[in-house]
Amino acid sequence: MEKNLQEQEALNKFKKLVKDINVCMFITHNKNGDHTRPMATIEVEDSGTLWFFSDIRSIKVEEVSTDHSVHLVYAHPGKDSYLDVWGKAQVVTDRQVMKDKWSPVVKAWFPQGADDPNLCLLSVQPQNCYYWDAETGKMVQFFKIAASVVTGQRLADGAEGTLKI
Repeated sequence: MEKNLQEQEALNKFKKLVKDINVCMFITHNKNGDHTRPMATIEVEDSGTLWFFSDIRSIKVEEVSTDHSVHLVYAHPGKDSYLDVWGKAQVVTDRQVMKDKWSPVVKAWFPQGADDPNLCLLSVQPQNCYYWDAETGKMVQFFKIAASVVTGQRLADGAEGTLKI
């Protein structure tokens, strides 16, 4: 069922999906094409802005500095939840912002902490979003699919659509 959402309802759905899935495939662009890598979302703000920690020496920082357009793909097959996000990314080197967004989990990649000279943040402002979400548990989905096969009626549910945030 197509269910396009806008404003606060879209933002709430967006934040829920990002928090539930957390890790995305972060796609940047360079002269040879696209470059994809997994990235953990550190925070999703109330405005929808997404935050990621990175090493300032990484190729993704260079690519974002050259072409701010990014594509993020969130997928949680276990929950049948998916989110496709196109946005504009910025490199942020403000130490106070890094300290404010710091999490002990990040220390696994940056043992020197928020003061690591090679640490930076990437912020992504979503521009276009599309989602798919079963909106029910796996067991309920299974029984609805089985009943659909038996009855010949579409009983499996879920929603998909655009998110205008």
